[in-house]
Amino acid sequence: MLGIIGGTGLYAIENLEIRKEHEIATPFGSPSSPVVESYYEENQVFFLPRHGKNHQFLPHEVNHRANIFALKSLGVTSLIGVSAVGSLQEEIKPGDFSIPDQYFDFVKGNRERTFFGQGLAGHISTAEPVCKRLTQAIVETAKNLNMFIHTKKTYACVDGPRLGTRAESFFLRGPAGCDLVGMTNVPEAFLAREAQICYATLTIATDYDCWLDDPAQHVSVQMVFARYGESLDRAKKLLEVFLRKQFDESDCSCRHALETALITPIGTLTDKKKEMLMVLKK
Repeated sequence: MLGIIGGTGLYAIENLEIRKEHEIATPFGSPSSPVVESYYEENQVFFLPRHGKNHQFLPHEVNHRANIFALKSLGVTSLIGVSAVGSLQEEIKPGDFSIPDQYFDFVKGNRERTFFGQGLAGHISTAEPVCKRLTQAIVETAKNLNMFIHTKKTYACVDGPRLGTRAESFFLRGPAGCDLVGMTNVPEAFLAREAQICYATLTIATDYDCWLDDPAQHVSVQMVFARYGESLDRAKKLLEVFLRKQFDESDCSCRHALETALITPIGTLTDKKKEMLMVLKK
């Protein structure tokens, strides 16, 4: 079952037939909005706007645990995120698509990062945090539409909501070896792995962050929305075409991530922890 988490500017996909909105109560609070159950040519998909219907949540205010848990409780096993990012490399031009395969966690604030804890100990492997099979399926769909997607890139996640300094930009593209910078994919990507969901993010570069010498190229909110909007229609088209085929993740390693991650014996868990774990292991 496929889910889509929409980022900045993507609060709905117009050509989907909406059947139902799900108000989900999770052990971690409420998700960013009701989850929209939709169909595209009889293929089911669940949609959730990451920042809420009215973009009311800043990056550090997004309840990622509730978002991922709500989607998984509805049966989502494959998840595509859509995110606006800054480009840290000249080859990734504003408007370009990328699917990062690595994440650099530069978040310093206290975001809730795991489903584990409070009686349940576990350590998920994130050496390869993005689903290779889902990435390849998206890339192949893009090729059929004559769209190019950068791959094998590293996404640096920062706190926000402020835009970065030049010193930070140079550090991320230099010593840290990052290609993209954004504010929302951590801990989303890691929680998806804890929930045994095949996960990949389609990013849209809106700017060159602020590492270029030309101040006119430095990121601003107006620039983000203008350039992101120009590429959003192409992203929606790509998602619509992807929805026409069924992505089979049944034997993907992402779907078995908890088999080697859990330490606490199941029999010692409270009933509530067992219920939560049952959802994650679906």
